Amino acid sequence: MALHEKSSAAETELLAGDALFLLDTDCDQVPRLRLPDAPMPAEAAYRLIHEELSLDGNARLNLATFVTTWMEPEADRLMAECADKNMIDKDEYPQTAELERRCVNILADLWHASDESGGTGCSTTGSSEACMLAGMALKRRWRARRRSEGKDATNPNIVMGVNVQVCWEKFANYFEVEPRLVPIEGDRYHLGAAQAIDACDENTIGVVAILGSTFDGSYEPVADIARGLDDLQARTGIDIPVHVDGASGAMIAPFVDPDLVWDFRLPRVASINTSGHKYGRVYPGVGWIIWRDAAALPEELVFHVNYLGGDMPTFALNFSRPGAQVAVQYYNFLRLGRDGYRAVQQGCRDVAMYTAAQIESTGRFDLLTDGSELPVFAFTTKPDSKFDVFDLSAHLRGRGWQVPAYTFPANRTDLAACRVVVRQGSKDATDLFLDDLRRAVAALDRTGGGIGEHRSSFHH
Repeated sequence: MALHEKSSAAETELLAGDALFLLDTDCDQVPRLRLPDAPMPAEAAYRLIHEELSLDGNARLNLATFVTTWMEPEADRLMAECADKNMIDKDEYPQTAELERRCVNILADLWHASDESGGTGCSTTGSSEACMLAGMALKRRWRARRRSEGKDATNPNIVMGVNVQVCWEKFANYFEVEPRLVPIEGDRYHLGAAQAIDACDENTIGVVAILGSTFDGSYEPVADIARGLDDLQARTGIDIPVHVDGASGAMIAPFVDPDLVWDFRLPRVASINTSGHKYGRVYPGVGWIIWRDAAALPEELVFHVNYLGGDMPTFALNFSRPGAQVAVQYYNFLRLGRDGYRAVQQGCRDVAMYTAAQIESTGRFDLLTDGSELPVFAFTTKPDSKFDVFDLSAHLRGRGWQVPAYTFPANRTDLAACRVVVRQGSKDATDLFLDDLRRAVAALDRTGGGIGEHRSSFHH
């Protein structure tokens, strides 16, 4: 969440509206930053807020976000019906808890957890919480092993690419683990297997491999990393697990890349997370975390409470949170099945690759990725361009399209790119976007660059 500071009294402004707009009440002036003294009619409060929110961007034109911006009417209705259900209150809402259990089983099966060892997991408020839980489990397993061997357990580190989502840097900071961020180099825009292994030592609690980098949509080589760690253990005896951050890719690869081995088929993979609210097709916020077996999740991290009625094992950073998204996740699993998800995700990839090819065909841009892994691609301007990606992003915003422009992390801060995320939608909308992009290029050719405002590093 963003941090905000309390404004001074001098900065306290009033929301104002005419009497007719506010339903002929005397609420013609309402403080923005403190509670009003008196209540106002519900419709008046709604109108004020509704008008302000009209200034937000159109979610359907947001090509920056990975998060679901549209669901079927039936899913919308189901979410509204479950809006008051607290996911943590499993005794009061046992059937919602049952739907969560079914979803965990579906994901464990989708990611090839074995029938013998099973898989254990839970829903979370999103992938960020799921990653925190996975990191804690890695740290506790490492610490227990070190102590059992009579070795120092005070200097844990975690290895990951510099392109990781910011939640992993937060995990390292909050839970006092040294982050070993492997830089990108040349045309390698994510963590490489050799570089990951070189960063590991006896204090490494785990390696994080991303199935779909948010910078460019590329898959990190999970199987190669696992093989490298197998070799490291054979040479040194150091046993390091892998966590797969599949926030997006864990709901893409099983359907459109079935032969890609990245999941629990690799014995080295201890846990996997995904965002149900990304390519799982649910509104924010729900995530999932699955461990390959109970041994991968230390029992000491699981709390048992009974003050909501019955025994409830829980492993979470949050306590109360909505159950509606869990119900809608199960709806999507039933509604689509394997074939439906395959069709939707393949459709997204097809549109991403088509859009990337059309942008490249203008002759004005170089593709960094082409949408052939995640339905996401990144591109940059040609070296002799009169404008840069920040100018293009700013110009497209004038037509409502939100296309982020950002610089890459160390050691490629010299590289700036735009990124497009394709979610389910029509090809017609894609062609409208491409028409606007061509018009933006023509206009920028005439006027030159310099209109982009934010030449900053990437924000996930």
